[in-house]
Amino acid sequence: MADAGFSKACVSLIHRLADLSGVIALKHFRTPLAIDAKSDASPVTIADRDAEAAMRDAIRAAFPDHGIIGEEHGRERTDAEYLWILDPIDGTQSFINGVPLFGTLIGLWRKDAGGVSRPWLGCINHPALGERWIGGQDLPTTMNGKAARVRACATLGEATVYLTAPDYFTAQQKQQFEALERGVHKRRYGGTDCYHYGMVASGWTDIACEAGLKLHDYAAVVPVLRAAGATVTDWNGAELTLESETTVNGQALVCGDARVHKAAVELLSRPI
Repeated sequence: MADAGFSKACVSLIHRLADLSGVIALKHFRTPLAIDAKSDASPVTIADRDAEAAMRDAIRAAFPDHGIIGEEHGRERTDAEYLWILDPIDGTQSFINGVPLFGTLIGLWRKDAGGVSRPWLGCINHPALGERWIGGQDLPTTMNGKAARVRACATLGEATVYLTAPDYFTAQQKQQFEALERGVHKRRYGGTDCYHYGMVASGWTDIACEAGLKLHDYAAVVPVLRAAGATVTDWNGAELTLESETTVNGQALVCGDARVHKAAVELLSRPI
């Protein structure tokens, strides 16, 4: 367990980062914006770049020995014990179209005794909605300061699953997901961006299932959801790591009930 004073300082900084990035995002939200295409054809705006730059400046000022990985401005000091992983606007397409479900993801990973970086603290912030989840290894998850906890769901057949879209899956992953769809019967596609993780954390729904994620898409999600009582793994039931974006094509399976998670992994991991 980290020193209580240090942990408190990290939590305070996470809130400050969420505040800073939120102000910048809302300044540009629903205004005319120049939209650029990145190398992977995904959109990016001044709001993405400026929000991340502000967060990076604040991290450097507070903890100059910490590392940073951000979606828009790259990597620095990635061998540090503490590593901040930032997605300034998760759901840029929603942001561009005036949809308020875009979010900011702030993750803090810490090296364990063996030198392996693992999820430690995280924040899922939705500035346009005024909703913020924060939680981690030594911090039970809250949403706007009130306890957030997953709900019970005894069977896969009773569960509801949310995902961005199967378009991000490989051909094999689409086949694997079809098995889960048949078992769940209640699926919802698109439009929620990272909001569906908060929905699981607060016990409003049961499963978030994704693939094709980058590190900045899941780094903040893992500590927040685990601290809310969820099980968070790849589709094979293995822990998510810094390398999961490449080793398993960025799979993430987030389930509020461990019984549902076990049944989902059995379906998703079946050989095709």
